[in-house]
Amino acid sequence: MAGNLAVNRPPLISEAEYLAGERMALDKHEYFDGSVIQMAGVTRRHNLLTGNIACRLGNQLEGKLCETYSNDMRVKIQGKSRYTYPDVVVVCGEPQFLDNEFDTLLNPLLIVEVLSVSSRKYDFSEKFRDYRSIESFAEYLLIAQDSRDVNHFVKREAIWTIQEVGERIELTSIGCVLTLDEIYERVVFEEDQPQTEDKEPHE
Repeated sequence: MAGNLAVNRPPLISEAEYLAGERMALDKHEYFDGSVIQMAGVTRRHNLLTGNIACRLGNQLEGKLCETYSNDMRVKIQGKSRYTYPDVVVVCGEPQFLDNEFDTLLNPLLIVEVLSVSSRKYDFSEKFRDYRSIESFAEYLLIAQDSRDVNHFVKREAIWTIQEVGERIELTSIGCVLTLDEIYERVVFEEDQPQTEDKEPHE
């Protein structure tokens, strides 16, 4: 049985092969130690959250030496054979890229991930652990889709701590502020949906 499983396992590919294929692909894929993982499609709610955050941060950073990217900026995790697509990423100062394609960022400062049921544990644990190996990385926001819930991690003097989150979130690494109302603007949860009353049919 083990032998059959090994035979059916997708072959590993090099980083160069991954990048060459990814730059031609219609869908996005992350890469981890030779394995290519296709990213799932996103929901309307996910898109709203990502757009709300990227728009607010972009407006606040206007005129500063910072850039905000959403969804399509690939990040290379230094010292590891790993590439990811954060939902929102901010870099300040001179952005550093893997090569002259300028599509793979090396020095993110703030990373935002919008959580889903399938990715929640991964974004909190393995992905966060690997992100922490990026020297420039200093602040991490994890945004829930099913409730107004945000987890905020900050690095100070090489120590990561979780911050208490109220209605206002101060992003010290980039000098910006987000409120929960701004993050969750137009986002409707199931419990907020209007309930339709069952009516008896007319005779």
